[in-house]
Amino acid sequence: MIERLLPANVACADTHEVDAPPGSLYPEEARLVATSVDKRRHEFAAVRACARRAMGDLGLPPAPVLRGHRGMPLWPEGTVGSMTHCDGYRAAALAWSSEIRAVGIDAEPNEPLPPDVWEMISLPSERARLSTGAYGRAVHWDRLLFSAKESVFKAWYPLTRTELDFDEADVSFHARPGSAIEGTFTAELSLTAPGMPTSYEGRWLIADGFAVTAVVLPAKRAA
Repeated sequence: MIERLLPANVACADTHEVDAPPGSLYPEEARLVATSVDKRRHEFAAVRACARRAMGDLGLPPAPVLRGHRGMPLWPEGTVGSMTHCDGYRAAALAWSSEIRAVGIDAEPNEPLPPDVWEMISLPSERARLSTGAYGRAVHWDRLLFSAKESVFKAWYPLTRTELDFDEADVSFHARPGSAIEGTFTAELSLTAPGMPTSYEGRWLIADGFAVTAVVLPAKRAA
């Protein structure tokens, strides 16, 4: 599913399986979730199994994926990537840093957000756009908004090490002509960082009961 949102030079893998294959964690990974509940350990292992499938697609040997600040995945040298997991779906994306500067992916159930969360993650401008009735009913737009901002954050944070709050990204959605379940989005940031764009383009998809989003920043090319 996630591959529908990513360019060909981004390797990706996903699964709907709840559990990872036995012994799929490296010892140093297992230590990170040694005291976690079973659900957390299972999703942690399953998404890393996806990550290693993506490594194989790039011709890399399998390697542990540890965590940096704020849980940021630590990828093999020379690569950039992103992971996501929710109930019933896990996915990972990986690319060479010479080709892709950053990638962010996110998946959420296509279900409404709790009202208090909706107010917390959205701007008045976003709420106004999404309340006009111009958007189709097949999509829970509040949840898709949350997912889009998560994808932007996952692309932004590894490059800046700067927090990006929900109210610092203003997202607009655009449906693909003839489709009510896929399209693009634009995120305009009010936060700036050296060398970083303030406008991000992403893609979104509703499939199999999930809202999935992705943001890819191509690598800068020498003049």
